[in-house]
Amino acid sequence: MMYAETIEAITNGAAAKANFSRERLGAYLVHSALAGAYVGLGIVLIFTIGAPLFAAKVPFTPALMGAAFGIALSLVVFAGSDLFTGNAMVMPIGVLARRATWGDLGRVWAWSYAGNLAGSFLLAGLVVLGGTLAMDPGLSFVTTVAARKMNLSFSEAFFRGILCNWLVCLAVWISFRSKSETAKLAMIFWCLLAFIGSGYEHSVANMTLLGLAVMLPHGPEVSLAGLASNLIPVTLGNTAAGALFVGLAYWYTSPVRKSVPSREEAVPIPGGPAFTTASEAAIAEVTIR
Repeated sequence: MMYAETIEAITNGAAAKANFSRERLGAYLVHSALAGAYVGLGIVLIFTIGAPLFAAKVPFTPALMGAAFGIALSLVVFAGSDLFTGNAMVMPIGVLARRATWGDLGRVWAWSYAGNLAGSFLLAGLVVLGGTLAMDPGLSFVTTVAARKMNLSFSEAFFRGILCNWLVCLAVWISFRSKSETAKLAMIFWCLLAFIGSGYEHSVANMTLLGLAVMLPHGPEVSLAGLASNLIPVTLGNTAAGALFVGLAYWYTSPVRKSVPSREEAVPIPGGPAFTTASEAAIAEVTIR
């Protein structure tokens, strides 16, 4: 059946996330905070690279920044952590497959988002303390881009959020489909180049960028209210893209119709989340997406 193997892997991941967040919430929050920090490391890298190019008015600055941003999702996928924007795709598929409940979906979404936010702000604070972007051209580049993002209209931010997470979730979807680590890295590179180069909006990436702008010296065009006015519509757009444009779309084109083991049949893995079958431990990497 078309995509059946991929959907099965994703539903296993959704079940593992649901169990992990239910049974070890503190550990799950740390796992999610790591994802926020990893994406933040990518943001710091591309703004450090982009600042002198921005000052020199190099026209292809976004493309060069996008070419470097693959480190963010590469760290999330290969090191292991839990990213809200990937969960926007994974958890709805788990609910449709009856491997997770709506309550599981809400809990995973809420706590992964909270953990991502905490990790992003922690990383931003460390960068400010380290002075990496405290002087021009880095300072002016961060605050200029942040101000532009904070002044987007609700609809602009929402639709850019859809376009962004469509690409990010395609990278996650492909990482479930591919058996080759090289292919995973290549598609992460292309999808993230496309979203950064096109100027789309990613909620977790913006947590670090806008957090940096608020913590660094800034003018009145940068504010906490502006941060919230960006994150709310971007988060909604990211969620819609993951759930509908990737998750539901691929589920509908290749429905998996089979009996699903009950939660009581889950096999506990000591020190970690429960898996429905012992063999699922071998593909535990899906819990990172």
